[in-house]
Amino acid sequence: MNASPDTPRPSGSPGGSSGSGAPRAPDVTAAPGASGPSGAPGTGDASGGAGRGGALTGTGLVIASALSLQFGSAVAALLFPRAGAMGMVALRIVFSALLMLAICRPSLRGHQRADWGSAIGLGVALAAMNSLFYQAIDRIPLGAAVTLELLGPLVLSVVVSRRPLSLLWAALALGGVGLLSGGLDRLDPAGTAFALAAGGMWAGYIVFNARAGARFPGVDGLALALGVAAVLTAPLGVVSAGTALFDPLTLALGAVVAVLSSGLPYTLELFALRRLPKETFALLMSLMPVAASLAGFAVLGQRLGWVELLAIVLVILASMGAVRTGRR
Repeated sequence: MNASPDTPRPSGSPGGSSGSGAPRAPDVTAAPGASGPSGAPGTGDASGGAGRGGALTGTGLVIASALSLQFGSAVAALLFPRAGAMGMVALRIVFSALLMLAICRPSLRGHQRADWGSAIGLGVALAAMNSLFYQAIDRIPLGAAVTLELLGPLVLSVVVSRRPLSLLWAALALGGVGLLSGGLDRLDPAGTAFALAAGGMWAGYIVFNARAGARFPGVDGLALALGVAAVLTAPLGVVSAGTALFDPLTLALGAVVAVLSSGLPYTLELFALRRLPKETFALLMSLMPVAASLAGFAVLGQRLGWVELLAIVLVILASMGAVRTGRR
């Protein structure tokens, strides 16, 4: 959520125009951080950034967002010995929630039960997605974890699309996973399972994000959902890390991770979506495993073999194909 959270949203999503809230073929993007989504607002109208210059600028912003998100995840992994995976999840989400709530200042009044249901559902998905993803990168390389996590949105896109061509992208993704699975003797089975489960929660995040976006103005639904996620993860972080979680240096580094993984990508994607169509944005975000592999190599010293790199390429191609098929 890895993703940041993220996802160029369907009509009616946070920051977009109001709509029915029923998700169309979801855009396949990286995570939530995969880790956790960064919560990219808007619908990517791109009307304000028309022209080649605007498109190039938007592309650069998306790439910078992906790198920030994945380098934030890599930095978080470095801090696992200090606070543990759950401790870092708690710090990232709590600081992200405080940032979003301070900026958006969403109203707590005037919402129906269904509104709160969508916000709570989104918060649960965010908490689970980030917790599972951090457990995964504590056990397997970052690039492999993001690649496996990407299968969640990809499967959702194929199911919603209901086009015969989508089966081709599903087969291509399965081929990539098959190649990646060939190295399972080097990948911790539990880490692989955590990454796949994080992908499932990423798909849930997309669905609840569309619903919350239809019921709340701007990004208020996301801000409230982050508050819910913070309430859920903070106790687990305290139990897991104990007093180490309150070490001033750990708190400061946790804030840095929150900025890298949520605050900065959120801002960059906000400006990117003003310059790029949603389809272009989604295609670029499908490259998230590349950013994750670079961050894993540069920060964590993780190396992937040619077979694993080919597997990542196949999953990326499948994701891009699913995005394009879903838009037709």
